[in-house]
Amino acid sequence: MTSVTRADPRPARPAGGLLRHRDFRLLWAGQAVSSVGSNVTTVALPLVAVAVLDAGTFQVAVLTAAAWLPWLLIGLPAGAWVDRLPLRPVMVACDVLCALAFLSVPLAAALDRLTVWHLLLVALGAGAARVFFETADQVYLPVLLRPEHLPEGNAKLQATQTASYVVGPGLAGLIAQLTGAVAALLLDAVTFLLSAAFLLRIRTAEPRARRTDRSRSLRRDIAEGLRFVVRDPYLRVMAVFGAASNIGLIGYQAVLVVFLVRELRLAPGLVGVLVAVMSAGGIVGALLATALARRCGTARAMLVGAALTGPPALLIPLAAPGLGLLWPALGGVLIGLGVAIGNVVKGSFRQTYTPHHLLGRVTVSMHLLNYGTIPLAAVLSGALGARYGVGTAIVVMTAWLAVTPLILLIGPIRRRRDLPAAPAAS
Repeated sequence: MTSVTRADPRPARPAGGLLRHRDFRLLWAGQAVSSVGSNVTTVALPLVAVAVLDAGTFQVAVLTAAAWLPWLLIGLPAGAWVDRLPLRPVMVACDVLCALAFLSVPLAAALDRLTVWHLLLVALGAGAARVFFETADQVYLPVLLRPEHLPEGNAKLQATQTASYVVGPGLAGLIAQLTGAVAALLLDAVTFLLSAAFLLRIRTAEPRARRTDRSRSLRRDIAEGLRFVVRDPYLRVMAVFGAASNIGLIGYQAVLVVFLVRELRLAPGLVGVLVAVMSAGGIVGALLATALARRCGTARAMLVGAALTGPPALLIPLAAPGLGLLWPALGGVLIGLGVAIGNVVKGSFRQTYTPHHLLGRVTVSMHLLNYGTIPLAAVLSGALGARYGVGTAIVVMTAWLAVTPLILLIGPIRRRRDLPAAPAAS
């Protein structure tokens, strides 16, 4: 019997790199505008609550936490559903739902019917759509790109996403100052509609799902994804490291602005510049990640990224007015550099290493642990700051972050040059 090898339907890397890959460019553009929109929301939604509705501090904190709560509430079933559904329609539907949610805010404000509860529902709805979109997005990239092109694709997407952390909040603040906070959410809605338009123009056909047994229970599908992560020595340690490092990262970031304004007496404009500089390291890291992994190996690149994420955090509490601001700037740049390198390597590894029919569930299982610590970290840091002072909270959180890279030394990663291409059992 003669075996027939099927040709890979995904296009080869064109001359000039992925910039000449039409469908990847469309995905990239869609992600770019939706990332900017999401980061506009992080500033615009609390601004609407404070400036328009005169919401209290606790209400604003709950509003911020609501955007991440869906990862805990629906993350696992969302991963199972994504593995059952066509990916691009899911992403388009999420973009449209986000656009409608944010359009409802200026409409309610115009009718004088806007409330904090309305904003809370918008945050929860957009957060739920984000769970489905980000999970489907991770599974969809290997549909467009061959495995050898995934690191370059992830690096470009990571660089754009990191840039949106700088552009989005600044844009939201500028629009809110010129035309009002509600108008910033109108821009947010437009970005999601643009993202949907870009995705609809993609031509690559999705392969049929390998698993055809739709009678299986959702609970069994969820358990299958969780078991894969828990039993795999590489994914397990990456998930634990991500969760632990997020406690430190989000912990110090949650009170950083308060620390800079109240402890160091910095002007708001200078605070914005410093935060933007601290975020810039992520752009550089995303651009360097692929070359670093190719030169020294993917496993070693991940360890380098972790080393840059951890110990440099100890520079942040050294902040002082004047030249002393160089310490948090340097620490933030190095942390951003390390986080971006780690995210690119981990994302590419997970996409090629995990069987494709499990990828949605595996991705969301890891995200559940990683993102689930974000509300905990914010509350913990805020409680430390209220009880012992914001400076103490910064010290505790950065000290925790500094030691988290040791987690990666527990598993087999430390003994390898490159991460494996497939699970040993296969």
